[in-house]
Amino acid sequence: MRLVYLSPVSWHSFTQRPHELVRQFHAVTQAQVLWIDPYPTRFPNIGDLLAQRSPQGPREPQPAWLTLANPRALPIEPLPGSGWLNRLLWRDLVYQVRLFAQGATLLGIGKPSRLALQLLREEVFASSFYDVMDNVPAFYQGWSRRSMSRRQHETARAVNITLASCSALQQYWQRQRVHTQLLLNACSTERLPELPLPRCRTGTATPVFGYVGTLAKWFDWDFVQALALAFPAAEVRLIGPQHGAPPTNLPANVRRLPALSHQAALQAMAEFDVGLIPFKQNDLTRFVDPIKYYEYRALGLPVVSTTFGEMRTRGKTPGVFLSESPLDIPGLIRKALAFSEPMADTLLFREANSWATRFGLAHSAILHGMTGPLA
Repeated sequence: MRLVYLSPVSWHSFTQRPHELVRQFHAVTQAQVLWIDPYPTRFPNIGDLLAQRSPQGPREPQPAWLTLANPRALPIEPLPGSGWLNRLLWRDLVYQVRLFAQGATLLGIGKPSRLALQLLREEVFASSFYDVMDNVPAFYQGWSRRSMSRRQHETARAVNITLASCSALQQYWQRQRVHTQLLLNACSTERLPELPLPRCRTGTATPVFGYVGTLAKWFDWDFVQALALAFPAAEVRLIGPQHGAPPTNLPANVRRLPALSHQAALQAMAEFDVGLIPFKQNDLTRFVDPIKYYEYRALGLPVVSTTFGEMRTRGKTPGVFLSESPLDIPGLIRKALAFSEPMADTLLFREANSWATRFGLAHSAILHGMTGPLA
């Protein structure tokens, strides 16, 4: 069975859940994949005009079994009738999809759009799914947000099955009477550094508290400041792209470093003593299962996180320490530094939380109609 996948991110972006999904699909089926890059689904704003293009990181290599498609579209999707206008620009792409869908073909949707709804009306697909990874409308504002909410609900009701990346998303869609399976995130265990890690937590070493990921509006700078002030001899290492200005009064022991390739980022995590996930609580983070949680724990690192999204469910999980306010940070960090686990337990975590394990269950659900939680 082949797969046509409408991705929420470019193939050439850093490795994320969509990349792992299609890799595992191919690993199971040995079938070809047509990956359709995203196009603008909101009105442009002044920030789009003023923002400078970020330097492109290492390009994700394109395997022989994957075909890339880039739909052309005017940035008018929230407008009524925009689908009719853009349909003229999509004719060649729709023809390409029809030619590709020879024999049994699956349609996967990672981002709702009018193009996705148009392809759902094509009669060339044996089955379809929507992999919902976020509270998608929360990334939009005004008319664009209302339009995306409508398209998302249309998509979820039109596909055969919806996969939810966290339990809050599953509960939301079940309340909408949409058939939804839970498919938590995981990590690329085959690309992790080998155990044991070269760095060893000791009472004499200068501890490194690290975060790898985007620093955007959901990032909790108050948490970082409180942590850095409570442990002035430690280093707080923040690695990743930054959107928006940081606080002007960051302590001197906070280091901000540029984004890394996925492999280099995993190596950088191996130098941490504690993995951090300092996110605010809002409409975005309420529906998030952070992949970095799996990566930290698969390296044997303790995790100190704020209480949000799927992390709320992990308060009693070994190696996880949840912060309710900046006041509890010193005590949690001391507990995290004292935490250790046998290497055998870390290896078991890797096995249970690999993308191959996750998507092996997902393929059964999508292709064979299996029901039940995929956690």
